[in-house]
Amino acid sequence: MHNKAERLKNARVVEVDPNLDPELARRLPPGQALTERFPILHEGEVPQYDLDAWTFRVFGEVEKELTFSLEQLKAMKQTDVVIDIHCVTRWSKFDTRWEGILFKDLLPLLGVKPEARYVMVHADNGYETNVPLEDLMGDEVMLAFEFDGKPLTPKHGFPVRLVVPHLYFWKSAKWVRGFEFMKEDRLGFWERNGFHNVADPFREERFSGEDLGLPEDLWVDVDFD
Repeated sequence: MHNKAERLKNARVVEVDPNLDPELARRLPPGQALTERFPILHEGEVPQYDLDAWTFRVFGEVEKELTFSLEQLKAMKQTDVVIDIHCVTRWSKFDTRWEGILFKDLLPLLGVKPEARYVMVHADNGYETNVPLEDLMGDEVMLAFEFDGKPLTPKHGFPVRLVVPHLYFWKSAKWVRGFEFMKEDRLGFWERNGFHNVADPFREERFSGEDLGLPEDLWVDVDFD
């Protein structure tokens, strides 16, 4: 699990379609290949939940630690977004539709202290990923409950996942369970294990050190929704 970045350099590399429509090509980050399906990639088992006991925790640099139930989150203002998403394993999927709470709509309810500059996103299976607070303030960043007009499937993060579409998709944590607001940055799980701290797809910020030659076809043989 911790050696994923090293494993990636041993797989076969394939060429991106040279005949891709120029309009679409402008939306496709370098080194990515388009898919119309939704690959399923994650480490560890898919969690199972008692939704009545499920909670979302907000802590760290906040005036008061908060805990929300799933029912409370779903009662908040919901927004639809249509976005392109990009995985570090080199697939991109255009015009995906999500519904949930925009982070910028949730933030005023959380009592975040002015000195908070970073957020550690905590999820089940011991997963965490770090994102600067300013990166979460965009019009398309959300806690999502639905994909393509339906509740998230368990393999795609049910009941709630984070969606940060302008960064590689490992930053969009599945099975998210809390936000820890921080004064200083701290590396998350994949960031400690060979992946880039920023993760901008258009800059190909895949790895923290040497480019491991991440293959374009690693995702082809995985499960899909």
